[in-house]
Amino acid sequence: MTFENQPLRSLNGFRMTGRDVPDTGSVTLVSPSAIGAINRGRVLQALYDNGPTSRADLARMAGVNRTTVTGIVQPMIKEKLLVEGKAGRPAAQGGKPARPLYFNPDAPMLGAVLLLPGSIQTCLVSLTGEISAHRRAVFDPNGDVDAFVATMKETLGKTLSEAKQPPFGIGVAAGGMIDSDNGVIVAVNLAPVLSGLPLVGILRDHFGLQVVIDHHPRALLVGDRWFGPGRGQQNFAAIYTGEVLGGAFYMDGKVYRGLAGSGGELGHTIVQIDGLRCNCGKRGCWETLGTLSWLRAQAAEAGIDDPLDIDCARLVRLAREGSEAAMDLLDRYARNIAIGIANLQQTLSLNAYILHGDAATGGTMIADLVRRHVEDFVMMRPNQEISILVNGKGEGHTALRGAAGLVVSDHLKLVI
Repeated sequence: MTFENQPLRSLNGFRMTGRDVPDTGSVTLVSPSAIGAINRGRVLQALYDNGPTSRADLARMAGVNRTTVTGIVQPMIKEKLLVEGKAGRPAAQGGKPARPLYFNPDAPMLGAVLLLPGSIQTCLVSLTGEISAHRRAVFDPNGDVDAFVATMKETLGKTLSEAKQPPFGIGVAAGGMIDSDNGVIVAVNLAPVLSGLPLVGILRDHFGLQVVIDHHPRALLVGDRWFGPGRGQQNFAAIYTGEVLGGAFYMDGKVYRGLAGSGGELGHTIVQIDGLRCNCGKRGCWETLGTLSWLRAQAAEAGIDDPLDIDCARLVRLAREGSEAAMDLLDRYARNIAIGIANLQQTLSLNAYILHGDAATGGTMIADLVRRHVEDFVMMRPNQEISILVNGKGEGHTALRGAAGLVVSDHLKLVI
């Protein structure tokens, strides 16, 4: 096996020592296993960020000796997650030629599921993020639980059958309120058939594989961190807009989940006292102003043609064609998205926000508008820069990759 030489990227905070564990503000000690998980995760992220990398280069980047790196990577080589390539040319100063480490192309695949109201997507994902055996299915959001479970098993089963060897496990990215600790979908307002469903147990018992589930926006976040615009970032948020609104946080090098995965219900933060009634039953939720239902209602009021078909991509296109009504609505949509981001910025100061879903289809135009409104809302500090990015890979692509990343993280007990 041969690898191309690639320039190393600088890794923010990449030091593989016990001292690097984030300070929690308490005297609780960190176990050796937790330190090991952090170190394994950072080696993997270094490989994702930089491509094939030798032990010597990993050691140099981390400021540790090569023996320390070997102790971290050797178990992953034994598990066939990583493989060493052919030795390159010896250095001019002599010494043993370096052998680059990278992901094993013959490693077991990862099963991934994206479950949203009315739709199922399944696929296989390689350790380097390539997607294959992709399938789609639909289900009745208000239908029979047994019918949904049968559809899920059939769709996922066909995908897994294309794997050459048993996958490492199955990762599920699901919309709605998720109890990630117990593997249960707590509630989905737009798909009541899923509410209360112990999906992890159902799939684990049926397929005999490790199964991990998490909130859909957190899977997007993991996809961003491992494979997308979040590479190398230590603090950022993923924001999803569409029929619903959600988000997830990556803070100080870790995914924030909250109690039983309850963190990140951003759509139900209040941005307008006594505002519009939300699907959750409350008023003034961010979701009432930053989703497609609001956008389409406003498009109808503005007299835009075919308002029920309007989305951010079409609105941007109409605005660029000279429609003042479309430009005005696009700016108000951006402002509504910016209100919630500004509150996050004032509270957490993450500085970087990646848009997904409908807003991401608006490209740089919507990103620039959102950024300008955020900067108007927040108290900017000297030298502070707020970035609003879009993930152009598409929601399904990123979420499925993120779901696969959940499996890797759980399999290796990574602290992400």
